Amino acid sequence: MIRPRFARSVAAVVAFVTLSSFAVACSGSSDEVVKTADGKTVLRYEGSTGQVLFPELAADLGYFNDVELNWIGDTTSGPQSIQNAATGQTDFGGAFNGAVVKLAAAGSPITSVIGYYGSDKQSFNGYYVLDDSPIKSARDLIGKKVGMNTLGAHHEFVVREWLAREGLTPDEVKQVELIVVPPVNTEQALRQGQIDVATLGSVFRDSALERGGLRELFTDESLFGSFTYGTLVFRDEYIAQNKEAVADFVQGTARAIRWTQTHPRDEVVAKLTSIVNSRGRNEDTKLISYWKSPGVAGPGGTIADTEISTWIGWLTRNGELEDGKLKPSDIYTNEFNPYANGTYSPDSGADGQALEAAK
Repeated sequence: MIRPRFARSVAAVVAFVTLSSFAVACSGSSDEVVKTADGKTVLRYEGSTGQVLFPELAADLGYFNDVELNWIGDTTSGPQSIQNAATGQTDFGGAFNGAVVKLAAAGSPITSVIGYYGSDKQSFNGYYVLDDSPIKSARDLIGKKVGMNTLGAHHEFVVREWLAREGLTPDEVKQVELIVVPPVNTEQALRQGQIDVATLGSVFRDSALERGGLRELFTDESLFGSFTYGTLVFRDEYIAQNKEAVADFVQGTARAIRWTQTHPRDEVVAKLTSIVNSRGRNEDTKLISYWKSPGVAGPGGTIADTEISTWIGWLTRNGELEDGKLKPSDIYTNEFNPYANGTYSPDSGADGQALEAAK
């Protein structure tokens, strides 16, 4: 569960507006629910190479009662993932909450049901310069290049938020050039002077820091603290027609998240490695060895208002969303999450037991 490579394509984000009517028109045609012989609802989804999604962990741990997962391939794009869910090509998808808000604002009937990635003191994205770089402050970035995996998503939002908090005006923020660089090439681009600031996370950050010569400007965790940045979504129509299946999916996924939140790192890494090795997709487990924490703020992925309102406010301030058009409750629900709906205490473990017993 090194966070999936959400938001790779600018086009995918821009296409939300033009595709929203298509999503509404086509969702019904793909809503045929497949059942297993024993009556379980089959949920189609996209995975991530060399990584284990929380729903996949839930399935392995036996936390689902009424649903069964059907992997139809991998994705590297959060916007594409939720677009596919909105158009009925898959049953659920996940992305950065700013992208979810944009898609909902464009008229797509989707609802976030559980958080699945974020930042904490162990798992975060950092923004780095070379040790000898003259860049010391946000103002030094005017006219400079910041490399990130895509535009229009997590990293762009975080960088622009930092620049604004540091006192840059909107016109000055626009003078900071954001450059798309694949994560695997970002460190090299920084060291070769092709960019001035590199966005680095997980294995790419750790390996770059091991080689030395880099200095941290800020991190997403330093801005927001422990914060969930992305959620899993379903189409509203699918939820209405398959409420029991969605409820089972959320409770199982929430328990899997909680399992990682309450078990030792070595045990989690061993379990994730075992899942990848056993599913026969010809994958490398190297990414899993860098797993440090789930990076999900709320117990069991419970969604907090601020994790949605932050991006509604950001889009509104930047003129991308009409003031008052959306409120957080239009975007998400904790109705099905056992750590929010009273089924389990927020302080309990994966089976609702006292946390001490869960460990």
